[in-house]
Amino acid sequence: MELSDIRKEIDQIDAQLLPLLTARMECAKKVAVYKKEHQVPVLNSKREEEILDRVKKDAGEYGGTARVIFSAIMSQSRALQHQMLSAGKPLRQLLQNARETPKKSDRIACLGSPGSYSHVELLTLYPKAQPVFCPNFSSIFSTLEKEDADLALVPIENSSAGSVLEVYDLLLKYRYYIIAAGKLCVNNVLASKSGTLDGVTSLYSHPQPLMQCSTFVESCGLSVKKCRSTTEAAAMAAKDPNSAALCGKKAAEENHLKIVPLKVQNCSANHTRFLVLSRELCLSKKADKISVCFNLPHHTGSLNGVLSRFAAAGMNLTKIESRPIVGKEFEYDFYLDFSGNIHDPVVLELLCSLWDELPRFSFFGNYSEN
Repeated sequence: MELSDIRKEIDQIDAQLLPLLTARMECAKKVAVYKKEHQVPVLNSKREEEILDRVKKDAGEYGGTARVIFSAIMSQSRALQHQMLSAGKPLRQLLQNARETPKKSDRIACLGSPGSYSHVELLTLYPKAQPVFCPNFSSIFSTLEKEDADLALVPIENSSAGSVLEVYDLLLKYRYYIIAAGKLCVNNVLASKSGTLDGVTSLYSHPQPLMQCSTFVESCGLSVKKCRSTTEAAAMAAKDPNSAALCGKKAAEENHLKIVPLKVQNCSANHTRFLVLSRELCLSKKADKISVCFNLPHHTGSLNGVLSRFAAAGMNLTKIESRPIVGKEFEYDFYLDFSGNIHDPVVLELLCSLWDELPRFSFFGNYSEN
């Protein structure tokens, strides 16, 4: 057979499949009506697993393919039923009560001391705000919890070193709302009291710059000492004439250190993303990024089923991160960023359906990134 003949055969099969698919979705609508009248939950995991196991067995050598396709069909059927049943009532209520801007943004908790990267980004986003400096990430979150700050600013990922995992863990623990995000160009420098490495034996820095400058760190022959922030590293180097610091230029200036003229970063295009956190949900009408998290049941294709819902809705995923749930054996929360606005009915219905269906689902916010 010629390729054109095979393609005609495929087209004929597809022409038969499409009416069957639409007919099945119409049945899903009838199921939704029944479930609403009889107060039956949308998800029936046992029935779905039975169907998927049978399909896989009956499809023979194409069992895996058949299971994935039927799983996607059932996932879309559930999404349709959730929409018809106005799923996610707690989320709808939360969104309805959200403010457009925070009540107060005078005091903002951030890492380090004057001159830290967090401080530089804070002044970019909130030039008139009063920084509440914290020695570590954990204290930033607890400061916001105790209402000793109105907002908090934390680094979430770096283009060279990847995710700041401690911040993800704290975000999943406290579940504060994200109301804004920003990106800072990071230029790490090597600084010492003399501006040289003469007599220098120790190198102070935060773990993130150490990863961003890993090639230099591994070859410099200095004893590495990790600090809680780049400004703490600069302060330690200022006290110890036999040490240097990997930090920002501003931190070096604040601590009267001189720049050692060496290239230290692995990559010149080095950026860090920051999040602004709030105890209350704020939704800007112009927001273009959404963050959520959820847990998944332990069965084949569960993550693929959720991600396919985003694909079907035309949502562009920009970040996915998994973190272990403390106190549970090999169970994970999944953190997800995607482009969209919660005022879009398609986005709203997607999240409301996932709210009802997925364990530990949280809506972190819809915000703009500067």
